[in-house]
Amino acid sequence: MRTPAVMTLGLVLAPCGLLLNLTATLTPGWRLVKGFVDQPVDVELYQGLWDLCREQSSRERQCGQPDRWGYLEAAPVRAARALMLSSLAAAALGLLLAALGVRCWREEPRSALAGLSGVALGAAGLLGLAPVSWYTHRLADRAVLPADASPATVHAGYSLVLGYLGSCLLLLGGSSLALSLAPVCAELRRRRRKQPPGAARRGGGGSSHQQHQHRARRLARPAPAPPARSRLPHAAPAARRRPAALRLRPVVGPRTRGP
Repeated sequence: MRTPAVMTLGLVLAPCGLLLNLTATLTPGWRLVKGFVDQPVDVELYQGLWDLCREQSSRERQCGQPDRWGYLEAAPVRAARALMLSSLAAAALGLLLAALGVRCWREEPRSALAGLSGVALGAAGLLGLAPVSWYTHRLADRAVLPADASPATVHAGYSLVLGYLGSCLLLLGGSSLALSLAPVCAELRRRRRKQPPGAARRGGGGSSHQQHQHRARRLARPAPAPPARSRLPHAAPAARRRPAALRLRPVVGPRTRGP
């Protein structure tokens, strides 16, 4: 059996989203600060979730810069760390379930398992999209995300772009794999239709409408007819049924001759 197209599409998009989100989480490119007063014009400071890096056009990038403004302790940064790590864990779990459900080594795929992997990947996409959106919304707010005072300017870094792309790919891949639940739902509906009305009531899972229909069918059934009387004549008494050989015959005396 060929692998369904929705499963194939999900298996292509989901790993790409996981890789982009992993890169966005580890790289120090969430925000770019440049235009410092006391430093050369070409000095740029890259801020990430875990580290600060200083870059100059004539020198290589130098990471491990001191956090003079308390940027790494800001609420959006700490929330982004937790949510991005949760997104990576959910995406890894979703890919594991997808590999088991799509079955590259089995005759037929497991639609239910593939659908559950789509739900996990969709949740991973939402977990990755939330911190990226919040960080972008607070990007220029120096009270929330501390930075050097003016005239230094702040800009969105490349890690935000990677985070957006990775989260969207996880959402698309998860939605595609979640469509694998459609055959499972159709099979459950078909079995429910074939189930007799009384079985659902005995099992306790039937709806009130089904119970009402079952009660109406029971009332509409005709009452059973009384047993038919036997048309054979009543049995004769025991005396009448005696055999002819046992019946008494009259005694006749000898005939007398005349004088």
